[in-house]
Amino acid sequence: MKLKDNTKAMASLVAKSGSRLTDTPGIGAVTAARLLGRTGKPTRFPTSSAFAQYASTAPIEIASADRARHRLSRRGDSQLNAALHTVAITQIRMPGTRGHAYYQAKLAEGKTSREAQRCLKRRLADHVWRTMIADELRRTRMTGPGGQTGATTESSAADPTPAVGSSDKSLPGPAETEPTPPPHSA
Repeated sequence: MKLKDNTKAMASLVAKSGSRLTDTPGIGAVTAARLLGRTGKPTRFPTSSAFAQYASTAPIEIASADRARHRLSRRGDSQLNAALHTVAITQIRMPGTRGHAYYQAKLAEGKTSREAQRCLKRRLADHVWRTMIADELRRTRMTGPGGQTGATTESSAADPTPAVGSSDKSLPGPAETEPTPPPHSA
């Protein structure tokens, strides 16, 4: 019973946030809540690559002898990574989704199943970040920069150029003096 109540509460909060993450195949209300909760404000990541690194989906090269391979970083947010992994596995199992087609294309290129999953997770991280950024931009356009309805960046002062009193004026710089010529010797 508590699980159903929690699921309903998460679905309500995700819907109230206006997030469009649930439009992505494989992302339900619970996964969207996990992604949103673990990410926080998506604009804190300057690029999708920074988000992918935080989500541990940016591969790092591991070189051993003459063979170079990639693995996922273990330094990022493992719970965010787990949510993206859930989405990737769900999409792989859903024929007709872009994720399934991408995964099959990577297998056709000769990648192993794990390598193809890693590529898909990285691509999903980019998609999730772009979706969250678009959601945040849409919210700020509707509410304003402070997050409240009606907030603007315009000043509400009556006079756009307030009068400057004598005590508010900047002080003059140091006096520049003309160099005095050296005395003439006669």
